[in-house]
Amino acid sequence: MKISRKEVEHVASLARLKFSDEEMEMFTRQINDILIYMDKLNELDTKDVPPTFHAMEKENAFRNDEIRPSLEIEKVLSNAPADDGESFVVPKVF
Repeated sequence: MKISRKEVEHVASLARLKFSDEEMEMFTRQINDILIYMDKLNELDTKDVPPTFHAMEKENAFRNDEIRPSLEIEKVLSNAPADDGESFVVPKVF
């Protein structure tokens, strides 16, 4: 086992989480499965594989930054509970 139940209990207490005995056993088993799989992945030779940020190569997905007409102030403020004619009026936050 890569991780013990005691370690899982310690992490749960740090996160202020309480689990039943069955849940602790299940989480310990699941975390061990993940760690074993990570070891299996670490066996792969990736020295010739370039690092990637996305699974699929993408070009810039952003739209061009173009000036477009905005909403009319009257329409924007029409449903506001309070406004001063130019912006929303909200209570002061302390």
